[in-house]
Amino acid sequence: MTHLGGSSKLLRAMNDAAALSHVLERGPLTRGELRDLTGLSKPTISEALRRLTEAKLVTVVGYVSAGPGPNAEVYAVNPDAAYSVALSVRDRGDADAPTVTAAVTDLAGELRGRLELTVDFTRTDPVSAVVDTVEDVCKEARVARDPVAQVQIAVAGSYDAKVDVLHHVEVPGWGRPGLIEDLRRRLGVPVGVDNDVNLAAVAERAHGAGRDAESFALLWLGEAGLGLAIDLGGTLLRGARGGAGEIGYMPMMLPGAGDGRGFTGRVDFQDLVGGGAVLDLASQYGIHESTAAGTMAAAVARAEDRDEGARSFVTALAGRIAIGLSAVVAVLDPPLVVIGGEVGQAGGPVLGTAVATALAEAAPLDTTIATSTIHDDAALLGAQEAGRATVREGILAALRRPTP
Repeated sequence: MTHLGGSSKLLRAMNDAAALSHVLERGPLTRGELRDLTGLSKPTISEALRRLTEAKLVTVVGYVSAGPGPNAEVYAVNPDAAYSVALSVRDRGDADAPTVTAAVTDLAGELRGRLELTVDFTRTDPVSAVVDTVEDVCKEARVARDPVAQVQIAVAGSYDAKVDVLHHVEVPGWGRPGLIEDLRRRLGVPVGVDNDVNLAAVAERAHGAGRDAESFALLWLGEAGLGLAIDLGGTLLRGARGGAGEIGYMPMMLPGAGDGRGFTGRVDFQDLVGGGAVLDLASQYGIHESTAAGTMAAAVARAEDRDEGARSFVTALAGRIAIGLSAVVAVLDPPLVVIGGEVGQAGGPVLGTAVATALAEAAPLDTTIATSTIHDDAALLGAQEAGRATVREGILAALRRPTP
């Protein structure tokens, strides 16, 4: 009898998880629609919905006509059953302090609140800053702190899951050992940390240019640095220590006559197309702005007005980008490369077309070039997606474990 009881509990747990997963994925559904989707009998799906309602995971949100007899109840996920908080820590590459942008997302996937702060991490401990930000954004969203089930952080750095440490991170204090464990302890909930460009690729997969792509690479041209995210069929390639995509460090030899062998010497890709390099190159063509993204936007506007200097700048920058991108294409052979980041987005289709032209001459393999269609903080949007997915998976996993 114990074995039969355990089996019955397991079946109930699986039925509950199956019903909830469909509501999470598809949105509001009637009992009949859930019965068709799960293949469960009418009494079984009714009991599953009763248990999910009692657990405050689903709620009745309306009624629809179902022919003769009473109207059918429409069930939807209870958005307040759990929340996730996403944070994007951005070093803007200038003298100003980094920004921390936070957003609260409910279980239904709706944005409930958002705020942006400037934090001087040379004076403020990252753990205290994150804890305070989570509290503040929950107040902004007017939601309780207790149902927060996940905090997902996007930061420019390589997260090594084996040792739970961030490497190659320039924001002060974020690379110290024990930081992430301290965050989990202080927040009292699971904390996920990932590279900002990786999470930007999650946003591109969910909402942007990579939505329909089999696979793609995201080249991030930011104010403060470069990055590359590699999406292989919806799975990110992270590398042995989380360092896959640190393309700014890629060494290069430039053609020329400086050393008598046809090369000007060794540089990193960051030295060619990083924010400072964009400003320096643009000045050679008479374009002077305070930021790399502003420079790119001004150049595009002037190029569209047939300014030859601006056009030449865009062509020269695209040629530099193609030098590094040709190595990526030769190794990965992606069907699509998306150009994002503040500078990439400011360049838009004008820069994308110029890069495609330059890449066709530099790389032996064909690949499509697109520019990001996300005009918000892509890393934050990706962190929202990742946090929400983690919360949902956690709830479903808990449902599948029958209680004793």
